[in-house]
Order: sequence, then structure tokens, then C-alpha cells
Amino acid sequence: MSFHIVKRDNCPLWKKCALYVGAVVIALLLGSLLLLALGVNPVVYYSRMFTMGTVGNKIAYKVWINYLKSFVPLALTSVALSLAFKMRFWNIGGEGQFILGAIASAFVAFTVGPFLPEPLTLIVMCLAAMAVAGLYGLFVAALKVKFGTNETLMTLMLNYVALYVLIFLAEAKADWNFFLDPGSLRPVFASFADIVSFPSIPLGGQFSLNLCVIFTFLIGALVYVYLKYTKHGYEIAVVGDSAGTARYAGMKVNKIVLRTVFLSAALIGLAAAFKVGTAGILSTSITDDVGWTGIIVAWLSQLNTGVIFVVSALITMLHYGSTVAAATFSQVDSSFANMLQGVILFLVLAADFYTRFRVVIVKKGDK
Repeated sequence: MSFHIVKRDNCPLWKKCALYVGAVVIALLLGSLLLLALGVNPVVYYSRMFTMGTVGNKIAYKVWINYLKSFVPLALTSVALSLAFKMRFWNIGGEGQFILGAIASAFVAFTVGPFLPEPLTLIVMCLAAMAVAGLYGLFVAALKVKFGTNETLMTLMLNYVALYVLIFLAEAKADWNFFLDPGSLRPVFASFADIVSFPSIPLGGQFSLNLCVIFTFLIGALVYVYLKYTKHGYEIAVVGDSAGTARYAGMKVNKIVLRTVFLSAALIGLAAAFKVGTAGILSTSITDDVGWTGIIVAWLSQLNTGVIFVVSALITMLHYGSTVAAATFSQVDSSFANMLQGVILFLVLAADFYTRFRVVIVKKGDK
């Protein structure tokens, strides 16, 4: 008896949805078992996690404001990564590109922020972050097309180069280092929130919507149109299916790779500018691991731009809600969200495999 994996001809949409929902439900049930072992009521924990503590909270508007601050960089980074992934260029360097984009954005805020009007400063911050992060990604793409280097390994290593640059800036107490607060005895990043920050639109009551949220959804729509209805988007799809076919069709594959990777990294830099421009300060944890989580979101969404926003919203709720719930239950660490996210990813990928393939058992002697 032997097992063969056979590709499915078709899997109905209802069956796909049922499998994905079932995978998430099973993950939550497994999490419930762990919570019970810790002496925590899963129903109470999950209700607090999924509501993020907003029920009965007089300052719930602050919860949603903070939630959107986490949602924006994750959604935009995930969309950016999906661009490269569609072309089968495995950009694992989201963390490094985000960090350099954040540094470039803060550099502009400190150096030209006091002299330029605030709207113009914000624009220059975004452009600088996009340029620096884009060039960081383009460097790897150039090595890939010129020498055939492994982009997964290169982008992964460059993450740590960027991280140590940020750590150096965080610890180098010197006159030239304007990133640090000169009034502090120990190295502490200085705030530029009083110089420049992204404005918010009041929407009634005390809740205000940051402009970065609107820009993120607008960029997502533009990326969808770019991939779906433009020549460049079609070229990305063809290169992703087969670089050889693209070359046979007369496409300039190297140029497409360079262009797309630059755009992918530049959008990650823009996400960093949004994060820094909203926070008004750098930090060694400025990324909140969106470069890594964005990879998970992109794959869970099957690189679908619209679905990326839905999954980003759910993953952000999972992280933010787990932090809120962990503050209530001392037995549960906030890293419970990471464990639950890993279980969900594993089971969803298993469900995705089942929608694409089926296992056929062939008995000995069967033809």
C-alpha cells in the first residue's frame, strides 16, 4: 500500500471557507485546553481578547485608536510583501527595511522639521523612508539578477544589519547623535512629536481617525488595481508563474524584478514613516515584529490584497486583545498570542493543502 498526493481539479468555495473556519476553531479549542490547564476560563479570556477590553470601558475610544496604530503598519507591510511574493521573490527583509525607513523618517523630522511647514515635512519623511527602504531592498534584487544570489538568505541577514544600526543609534551618547535626548543622563531616544506628527480627523465624541489609516486603505486599493488591471501587474504574475515563460514572451525579467522589489521595500518604508510619524519617536522595538508577522498575514491571505486587510485586522486583534486579556489573568503571558497565532497558521496551512490536493491510497496490485 502506498500514498499518492494528487492535485484537486476544483474545491468549492463553501468547502474552502468551511475548512479555514474549522482550522481556526480547532486552534481556539486547543488554546482553550491550555487555558484550562492554567486555571483560566477560556470563555472569559476569549471574550475579553476579542473585544479588546472595550466592553464597559469608558475610554474604549483610546483602545480603538491604539488598535489602529498597530493595524496600519501590519496591513501595509503585508500588502508590500505580497508584491514580491507574487513574483516568487522571497523578501524576508521586511524588518530591516522597516527599521531603515523609520530611521530615515526620524532623520528628516529632526533635521528639516523645525524649518519646513508640517505638511511638507510629513511628505519628505514619507519620501525619504520609501527611498532608503526601497534601495535596501533593491540592493538584494540587484545581487539576485546579477549573480543569482539567494534573496531569502540575503534579506534575512540584512535585517540584523539594520537592527544593529538602530541599536548603535540608541546607545551612542555623542554630540552628533541628535536622535537621542540631550537632556537625559542615559541614552534615550528624543521625541519629535512637538515638531511634526500625522494629523487626525475628529469623528464625533473623543474618537479621531488618523490620516494614516485612510492612506493605508487607499494604498491597498491602488495596489489591487496595479496587480489586477495594469501591464506591470500582469508581468509580475507571469514572472511568478514562470520566469522562463516571461522571457520567451519578450518580457525583461530582470527589470521587472528590480522594479517590483523596490516598490515592495518602498511601501514597507512608507509603513515605517506612518508608524514613526504617529508615535513621534524612535525605539529599538519600533517594528513590533510586523516584518515577520506580515509574512504570515500575506500567506494566510494567499497574497490576496483585500483578504490581507481582513487577516491583518484579526491578527492585530489577536495580539492587542491578548495583551489586554493577559493584564487581567496573571497566569497567562502576553506571548500566548504568538503561540495561538502559530497554531492557527499551521492548521490553516493544513486546510489550504487539503483544498489544493488530496491523498490517494493505492493498494499493492492496483493499477
